[in-house]
Formats: sequence, structure tokens, C-alpha cells
Amino acid sequence: MPETAAPGTAAPGTPLAALAAASAFAIPLALSASTSPSPLHPRTFAWYKSLRQPFFKPPDWAVPLAWAGIEACLAAAAYRLVKAEPSAARTRALATLGFNITMIGVWSRLFFGRRALATSTVAATAMVATGAVFVRQARRVDPVAANAGIPFVAWVGFASVLTAAIWRLNRNR
Repeated sequence: MPETAAPGTAAPGTPLAALAAASAFAIPLALSASTSPSPLHPRTFAWYKSLRQPFFKPPDWAVPLAWAGIEACLAAAAYRLVKAEPSAARTRALATLGFNITMIGVWSRLFFGRRALATSTVAATAMVATGAVFVRQARRVDPVAANAGIPFVAWVGFASVLTAAIWRLNRNR
């Protein structure tokens, strides 16, 4: 039977779960803030706009909306996993989730910061694999948390194809 908190108090583990959930937004933001292609970073913005893009690239405004939804799903997964019964399976799922959350920001630094199109393609592809591992690991602990990881896997799968196409189209630059 799950532990319950007295009325007006937080349930056991709630502050830690909330911190884990907030990290799904804070870590990628912190890692990518200095390299995002925005008017705040005019050189990065100009470089990104100069790249040849494949026909299937979504509009620029759609990408942050997609990531907000994906990160909300990852936050929900983190919250649920931290609140789950402690176990080795939970620890593995949380570690893999933390790795994936960190890789979101690392990819941004590789692609926009270092302009390493080949390396960022490899990183995006690796995130598909580690995202799938997370879903499998989380399913053993909390199927809802596992399902919350599926949008991440789908998006980074698409992002892998997109990044590879951008690399191919701009290989001679």
C-alpha cells in the first residue's frame, strides 16, 4: 500500500520528484541556452539560416513547441519514477532518463555551438537507441512513465533523419 501524507503536507518523495521533473526542462535549457539559434545569438542564427534544409524540415516555430511537449512528458516520467518504489530497475530507468535529458542539451551544443553536423547526427541517432532503452527499462517500473518516453524516441528518430539530411545537404561548406 502506498504511503500517504497527512492533509496539507507533501507526500513522501514529492520534493525530490518535483526536482527530477523540473530537471527535464532545466538541464537542456542550461546546456543549450548559449548556443540556440535566436536573435540573442546573431552569429548562430545567421549560420543556421544559411544552411540548406531538406523539404521535410518543420517550420522553426514548431520545434520549440514540440520540445516543450516532449520535455513535459519526460518531466512526468521522471516524477512518476522517483515516486515509484525504490528498486534497481527504477534506478536504471532514472539513470537512463537523466542521460537522455542531458543529451538533449549536448546535441544542441554539438549542432549549433560546434556546428558539428556529422557528430550531432551520431548523437541524435544514439538518443533514439538510449530513448528506446529508457522506455523498456521504465516499463518494468511504471508503464505510464514508459509511455511518456515514446514521444522523445519518435522525435529524436525524426531529428536523426533531419540532422543527417542537413549534414548531407551542407557537406561541402
